[in-house]
Amino acid sequence: MNRHHPALLVLSLAVLAGAAHAQAIWKWRDANGVMQISDQPPPNSVPVKDIVSRPGTQRAPLVVLADASASAPEASGSAPVRADAELEARKKKLQADKAAAETERKQAEKARIDALKADNCKRAKAQLAMLESGARVARPNEKGEREFLDDKARSDEINRTRGAVNDNCQ
Repeated sequence: MNRHHPALLVLSLAVLAGAAHAQAIWKWRDANGVMQISDQPPPNSVPVKDIVSRPGTQRAPLVVLADASASAPEASGSAPVRADAELEARKKKLQADKAAAETERKQAEKARIDALKADNCKRAKAQLAMLESGARVARPNEKGEREFLDDKARSDEINRTRGAVNDNCQ
């Protein structure tokens, strides 16, 4: 008995070490298809088919339906293919959603810029019409005093305003 006792002790320690090493990790997909990982089992509302991994196992056991025409290798082989196809479909949908959001953002930005240009065009045309009307125009100088535009300043301002009309009214 002494001869077998150390071997039995070593074997028992190895089994216990393996059990301690294998942590109780559960993996399952929730109702939204999001992978959940926990040391607690999933809620009862999670179907068995959505449990990916149980403590001490790599994968959920294969559930065989009472269908005699389906063999076990086909059932296990088609599940990953179906999951991969669903994953690819989700990736494509996510990419399409991102592309649509980016297109929408670009269109909104273009509309905002177009609205600003239209407003600038309207203001520049009004300023040009006022300058070309010949009415006296005054503006504040550096000291805050009001000074009227002479013919050269009016001509320079008309040229600057025409440039603004050309830039914004296309």
